[in-house]
Amino acid sequence: MFTGLVEETGVITQIVPARESTQLWIRAKVCSRGTRIGDSLAVNGCCLTVVARKKAPTGVALRFDLLEETWRRTNFSDATVGARVNLERALAVGSRLGGHFVTGHIDGTGKILRWEKVRKDHLLELVTPKGVHDYLLYKGSIAVDGISLTVAAVTRSGFRVWIIPHTFQVTALSERQIGDRVNLEADLLGKYVRQFTGSGGDQFRHPLGMGHTRVG
Repeated sequence: MFTGLVEETGVITQIVPARESTQLWIRAKVCSRGTRIGDSLAVNGCCLTVVARKKAPTGVALRFDLLEETWRRTNFSDATVGARVNLERALAVGSRLGGHFVTGHIDGTGKILRWEKVRKDHLLELVTPKGVHDYLLYKGSIAVDGISLTVAAVTRSGFRVWIIPHTFQVTALSERQIGDRVNLEADLLGKYVRQFTGSGGDQFRHPLGMGHTRVG
């Protein structure tokens, strides 16, 4: 479980295609402290499992093995060496919950339609798949690349959010451009409400199990 409050941006150092999975190496500083093999880390909002670690020139490189399902249904398939990714360690019991409950199970990807600076802030508008759009709510929560954000407006094809200067500076959103894909996770409470009322879609009746990617 995560909060959607990004602790730092890591840097992708290697992408190694393998027969059964894709190895993703990410250099981290803050999120590598105390992180052990087997621990969970949210990478662009996707819950992944640390399977190896090694020293890097500036920090520690952590390795994650991504199964085909995770690679195909997230924006990791667009990733390049040198790109920044949002990182967050799992929520510790007793910690403050400053964002909202984020599971790290990506529901789909959205495409950036509008991305512009408006005075000191930035306006981000995304086109979303129906499976995510059904859970959008004005003033509700949504995780975009692992960032807990508040929906400022729901449009016919997606939604808009406002990005404050701090969020723009400390996350990988500053590298995003119009047309880029971002990982989306709908609010957990909304999923349960739709499930209990019998209006939820099949993708939430049968979770994809996108988080906690493990090998063996």
